[in-house]
Amino acid sequence: MAKLAVFLLSLSPLAILVWRAAHGDLTANPIEFITRFTGDWTIRFLLITLAVTPLRMALSMPGLIRFRRMLGLFAFFYASLHFITYIWLDKFFNFSEMWKDVAKRPFITAGFTAFVLLVPLAVTSTKGWIIRLGGRRWQTLHRAVYVSALAGVIHYKWLVKSDIRLPVMYGLILLLLLSLRFVNWRPRTSVPAPQDEAG
Repeated sequence: MAKLAVFLLSLSPLAILVWRAAHGDLTANPIEFITRFTGDWTIRFLLITLAVTPLRMALSMPGLIRFRRMLGLFAFFYASLHFITYIWLDKFFNFSEMWKDVAKRPFITAGFTAFVLLVPLAVTSTKGWIIRLGGRRWQTLHRAVYVSALAGVIHYKWLVKSDIRLPVMYGLILLLLLSLRFVNWRPRTSVPAPQDEAG
């Protein structure tokens, strides 16, 4: 039941977006609204996913780990919606124009980097991939989520021109999570069981 509740809660931003679209409430610039909305939720889910480990340690609730994979996949889900909005509604699948953006506009480059880094993490999120890669290699690969989150925050910061409060807040939360990761890091002599690391 808990997993179902988290799943439904994770879908609620999409439900809100669909509701607003159905009622013509996507502001005067719907493409920009959808882009910002999905981008915000991508970063939020990345930060929530990264917060699972320090929270389970601080609250002595090891069971929280079972939600991490789902939350990480929802981060990828909203990142995909964000990316699709860009290539479909903004660029109309004009890939040559899109590649020019990636090459010439730094905030697009950062966002594209963040998305590309999430792709192998989503693909290898299953227990089968943990076994294929081996625990240590899988863990090393999935540390790329920190780089992806950082690139996402930079993407947002470079995108906005005046009100930088949200990207700065996200950046501070990410810095805190990275600091907690560093403080709590200990060399491991054994690899945790796959069910404890999937995410």
